[in-house]
Amino acid sequence: PARPKGVVPPTPWSRKEGMRTAAALIPLVALVCPSQGFYLPGVAPQEYATGAKVDLKVNKLTSTKTQLPYEYYRLPYCKPEAIENVAENLGEVLRGDRIVNSMYDLRMGVDETCKVLCRKELTDKETEQFAEFVSQEYRVHWILDNLPAATKFVDDSVPGEPVTVYDVGFPMGFRGSSDIPNTEDGVPYLNNHVAVTIKYHTDPTFEGARIVGFEVEPSSVKHAYAGAWSDASPPKLTSCSGGAGPQALSKPGEVIFTYDVKWEASDIKWASRWDTYLLMGDEQIHWFSIINSLMIVLFLSGMVAMIMMRTLHKDLQRYNQLDVAEEAEEETGWKLVHGDVFRPPANPMLLCVSTGTGVQVLGMLMVTMVFAVLGFLSPANRGGLMTALVLLFVFMGVPAGFFSAHLFKTLKGGAAWKQNTVLTATLYPGVVFVIFFVLNFFIWGEASSGAVPFGTLVALLLLWFGISTPLVFLGSYFGYQRKAAEFPVRTNQIPRQVPEQVWYMRPAFSIVVGGVLPFGAVFIELFFILSSIWLHQFYYVFGFLFLVLVILVITCAEITIVMCYFQLCSEDYHWWWRGYLTAGSSAIYLFCYSLVYLSTKMVVVRAISIVMYVSYMLIAAYTFFILTGTVGFAACFWFVGTIYAQVKVE
Repeated sequence: PARPKGVVPPTPWSRKEGMRTAAALIPLVALVCPSQGFYLPGVAPQEYATGAKVDLKVNKLTSTKTQLPYEYYRLPYCKPEAIENVAENLGEVLRGDRIVNSMYDLRMGVDETCKVLCRKELTDKETEQFAEFVSQEYRVHWILDNLPAATKFVDDSVPGEPVTVYDVGFPMGFRGSSDIPNTEDGVPYLNNHVAVTIKYHTDPTFEGARIVGFEVEPSSVKHAYAGAWSDASPPKLTSCSGGAGPQALSKPGEVIFTYDVKWEASDIKWASRWDTYLLMGDEQIHWFSIINSLMIVLFLSGMVAMIMMRTLHKDLQRYNQLDVAEEAEEETGWKLVHGDVFRPPANPMLLCVSTGTGVQVLGMLMVTMVFAVLGFLSPANRGGLMTALVLLFVFMGVPAGFFSAHLFKTLKGGAAWKQNTVLTATLYPGVVFVIFFVLNFFIWGEASSGAVPFGTLVALLLLWFGISTPLVFLGSYFGYQRKAAEFPVRTNQIPRQVPEQVWYMRPAFSIVVGGVLPFGAVFIELFFILSSIWLHQFYYVFGFLFLVLVILVITCAEITIVMCYFQLCSEDYHWWWRGYLTAGSSAIYLFCYSLVYLSTKMVVVRAISIVMYVSYMLIAAYTFFILTGTVGFAACFWFVGTIYAQVKVE
């Protein structure tokens, strides 16, 4: 079947492209190679003997139109007598996964044709429930041997090179139209029959068979049978051979759920079974993103090199020649502010707290990317990425407290270091938690599985106050014990008056302009990340993402150094917050771009869905602001200390 209009094709990292990329970017991306066919210790293949039971587990129902996942059995599907919940990690719970058992009876190597699962007499309310979910284009998610169910289609966009691609999950139903035979326009129809194709691989090196593929093709059939129905001994269905119309949801009544099972031998090895799910058909776009970002980096590197090697070197020669000191002062202005350039900024507490939190976020992302490119966060490890992000943020409390306290001591914060430490441990997590908690109430009201259970909220609070906060205090203790950084020049007692600035050097304009290039370095990859999150697609091009993150850090540092140099030349010494905000302003562009994405790429039918999207993107933009701002400030701090350390001051 063709892919629905407006859905972006999957963008993950396949084996072939991963090897090609690693070869092209050695040694920077050499780490990407192991991410193919690499699995965590303990994630071992399972062999099944012929006739052995294979458990089919049901997960959740999702829709790109509502962004609200629901438990599978919230709708009146065929339900076993005893529901058995599968143990889930923190990431799975936060994603809204609710994995339970099902009534489907699958046996290794045993084909089935039109096997009855159960018969339901739908009430008016149940029929309306199914119809509403079908109208909102909900998809069903199953799991078999840790593989997600997928619908298969052929991508023939490249002439002569058809490619088989998987869409995760399968549609719950469809709306009738004039293009679909035996359907009425606008009437919802339920997919009550599924044809399950399970691919398996055998090899002399192990006994039994390993499952390497799980495909589902749904269809809607208004089943018919002769005689009276008996659950103990269902009569033979007369609608299995074809010719029956689809199962409409226009009125209550009988629905019979059936399924086919087909086992196919495959040459695909177990370690490569995710390759079809992660097939990347847009490698050129990712390369364009990297090249685009590298061009920005080269441009900025050239500017920094020009400043450091020509202009700055020339300035230093002038300044260090005492006989021409007066002439130098007349020509340029950055040395004129040496007595004020290290004057503590306004609101130093907030600057130190924001910088410490930025170090925490940067450390979390860098370590996560390393694990991701090594394959430890593959899709086979469901929820692993989310779990890793949360836990790494918690454990990065030590460097956060250290850098926040040391900077605060350098800025002569005095006895308020305890307040500084408490704010470092609570400000950013507190803002995120408040937004998350309030939003969770709305999702609870929708009875969605996306609502985080109370026990999980308690666990998150324990991670925050029981582990993260003490670690921040530990880092803060060592940071405050360390000797404060010494500035290369003394600060005058009386502040120098800043001259009137030309319009393009005023703070508001220069800060807004400074954020353009860091955002330009990431905006193409940002499109794929948003598609992965909000259109429920796999994202596994962590090699590209790691490169983009490195390029983002370099870009933020260089643009801040360039803008800081121009600012000091205009005799404006208020660089502390300007350095932070220049790179951090890229978060404004990120949030604006997310609103454009919402209006152009997504079709949202509920107000709560828009509230969810905007809230989560606000958290993302705030995090991006903290990250880029910290990188920019650190670069500016190093730059200012370096240039003034080379100047002879009488």
